[in-house]
Amino acid sequence: MAAPTQLRILVLDDEPFMVKLLVHMLERQGCVNVVAASDGAAALAMVRGAAPPDLILCDLNMPEMDGIEFIRMLGHAYAGSLILVSGEDRRLLLTAEKLAGAHHIRLLGHLTKPVLPDQLETLLGRWRPAPPRRAPAASAPYTAEELGLAIERGQLLNHYQPQVRVASGRVMGVEALVRWDHPRDGLVGPQYFITLAEEHGLIDALTRTVLTAALAQVRRWSDAGLDLRVSVNVSMLNLDSLDFFDFITGESQKFGVAPENIVLEVTETRLMQDPRAPLEVIARLRLRRFRLAIDDFGTGHASFAQLRDIPFDELKIDRGFVHAAWTDATTHAIHDASVGIARKLGLEVLAEGVEDEDDWRYIQRSGCDLAQGYFIARPMAAAAVLAWVGEHHAARRALPAAT
Repeated sequence: MAAPTQLRILVLDDEPFMVKLLVHMLERQGCVNVVAASDGAAALAMVRGAAPPDLILCDLNMPEMDGIEFIRMLGHAYAGSLILVSGEDRRLLLTAEKLAGAHHIRLLGHLTKPVLPDQLETLLGRWRPAPPRRAPAASAPYTAEELGLAIERGQLLNHYQPQVRVASGRVMGVEALVRWDHPRDGLVGPQYFITLAEEHGLIDALTRTVLTAALAQVRRWSDAGLDLRVSVNVSMLNLDSLDFFDFITGESQKFGVAPENIVLEVTETRLMQDPRAPLEVIARLRLRRFRLAIDDFGTGHASFAQLRDIPFDELKIDRGFVHAAWTDATTHAIHDASVGIARKLGLEVLAEGVEDEDDWRYIQRSGCDLAQGYFIARPMAAAAVLAWVGEHHAARRALPAAT
């Protein structure tokens, strides 16, 4: 999808020649609504004006307000997209990209000076209209009491994101992703309440709600002729409770879902203080043939120590080491090392964050077994899954084959 010609674009660079060059390149791409600023203060005034830009091309190395500070000043107020432009080394660019992500700014990528027209064209092609901001800011003042009532009143619901086998493109399963159907704010993503649940003793009730709903849904799909395995996120705090094993095995039997079709994605958001209960629960689940996945490998506490201590079946590579990983030597090396470790340990590899065809080609080459991401399908309500899978398979909506 090429960027529309009416796109409002702001070029921020203190070098007049670079501004002239970028404006010329944009005009050659058919972009006619392009303005420029030579410093961050002037650019921020335009962003906060009546017609803010849809896209900003921002230099990093500038006097007064540099591009790093400019990203912070954009903060949550900017709903458009960003392209970084710099002659700095790739490691610094990667840090700037992470900073933009931390500020919830949609980043299309970066351009390395001297800028080439085909690189600019590629990044412009990634532009998409900004999605409506239905969820509140990350600092929204939800309370533990509100969340507890939401759990009691059935306001939590699951969306499901398909996972496909890379070799064939066939749908193998789904990941259950919880949403809060908030009476005021609409669908609220888990990033706004999972930490709250962990800090106030609600994570067990929340996880049990998600798991029960997911297994009930898998049963309904199976009755309709669609057999899928389901992945559910499980916090280490859930595994602190010895009766969590009884709960999972009981729900599996209740809904007639085989343990082999239940993947427990272990997420450790904080270091395990006392390993006795979690290791016992994990070992007993593994004995019953439930599948275990190490989630977000390479980030947080998802580490080599976990791989050593826990009998995982699957290694899930975090999207930060998948999307556009081929563009950065360091990220590429970490991705390949993760796949190599999984192979030596006999684990399946699932790549998350596959957002475009380039990502898909990359994970084919790297040898990943499974994939999920927007290039395959966005998370969807349970009612939409059956039809989506049918269309995906019947229409042979082929994901690009390996070359």
